[in-house]
Amino acid sequence: MSSQRSATAGESVAGKPQARRAATASIAGTTLEFYDFTIYGLASALVFSQVFFPTVSPTIGLLSAFATFGVGFLMRPIGGFLFGHIGDRFGRKNALVTTLLMMGISTVLIGCIPSFDSIGYWAPALLVILRLFQGLAYGGEWGGAVLMAGEHAPKNKRILYSALPNVGVSAGSLLGNLAFLLVASLGPDVMNQWAWRLPFWLGAILVIVGLMIRVGVDESPEFLKTVKNDGPARLPIVECFRRYPLQILLITGVMAGGATAAYINIAYSVSFATGAGVDRGIPLLAIMISNAMQLVLIPLFAILASRVGLGRVFFFGTLAWAVLMLFLFPALGSGNITLIFLAYLIPYGIGFCPMNATIPSLFAESFDPRVRYSGLVGAQLGTAIAGFTPFVAVLVNTAAGPTAVGLMGSGMLLLAAICGMILAHGLVKAKQIIPDKLPARSHTSI
Repeated sequence: MSSQRSATAGESVAGKPQARRAATASIAGTTLEFYDFTIYGLASALVFSQVFFPTVSPTIGLLSAFATFGVGFLMRPIGGFLFGHIGDRFGRKNALVTTLLMMGISTVLIGCIPSFDSIGYWAPALLVILRLFQGLAYGGEWGGAVLMAGEHAPKNKRILYSALPNVGVSAGSLLGNLAFLLVASLGPDVMNQWAWRLPFWLGAILVIVGLMIRVGVDESPEFLKTVKNDGPARLPIVECFRRYPLQILLITGVMAGGATAAYINIAYSVSFATGAGVDRGIPLLAIMISNAMQLVLIPLFAILASRVGLGRVFFFGTLAWAVLMLFLFPALGSGNITLIFLAYLIPYGIGFCPMNATIPSLFAESFDPRVRYSGLVGAQLGTAIAGFTPFVAVLVNTAAGPTAVGLMGSGMLLLAAICGMILAHGLVKAKQIIPDKLPARSHTSI
């Protein structure tokens, strides 16, 4: 896919203030999403085994906690189907306001669940239920945020605006790590007893801020133009799978690879490092600094992609990340603080950025606007595959050692690189099928 294609993929009819507001709203939503995601992943690694699974061995408790982390990913594709349908039929904005509320309410309620010692097995049961609601909301949030930012963007800044929701990903992870770093400073006993709840309750602030921004954003001008000219699709997800099956499969491969590597970095590695005797604050601080680097580097790589092409930045960046992943666990096992920091800052702080600067445009431009939101369900299928990465990593480490975990991450990134390049070069085409249409007026009501 060339940069020229990206620049001319469609011109926003929105003014600059609305384009900026749409970008800000998208960043706010993904910030909340990945704040929720990060604090849940860290709580799974550091706290949940003691709070919700205290009657089993530490290893089984850790596996159980990571299983609850992964179960939310089973709902992501369902959320992608549901909110893709809403977003393609009735508007991006309607879907995104709903996902923001679902995410925020679920997160705050997780912080309110009594421990196993208080209510027994109801505690982990409630944890799983709320995690499922989180997963449902996550399934529609990222894709909608990418589309709202990109479809409002000026034509020469489409790649950059589409990448901005991934800046929210890094911002949310930064805030989540900061929250747990502060909580960890209170000591393990205080954190395990009650302080772990504070980061979940603080998510309410992000919900309020996000809603204040999001409700003031106009509907996507590209969506309105498409509905006016062609009418919305009758069943967007059905039409999308009929016309773009290979594109969805390739996006699934890209996202599965990238998400597996990311979850190894931000979830499993923390548990591994603390198990190896490293103070838990060190990997949290290193991840937080990496996230701060990403806030700057993701937009810079997006600008670079606008000039030299999405495909080049995506492919070479992903390959570099695959190589760098091999050094993560040897560095963590060394106990050397300098090496530990470098093991996070280089692969995750830098290597993560080229992929995450380019995949929003790469994915969105693979589909017709009438079914674009539904098409991004491929990203949720990929994250669902990767969602049990911490669980699998525990098993792989037990069976074959930490080097095998690093090889798993690198291998999945190679898969992502191959799938992404096939997609970027347009080697698969949409099937020529007469789309199902509805009258243009039908998008105004569900």
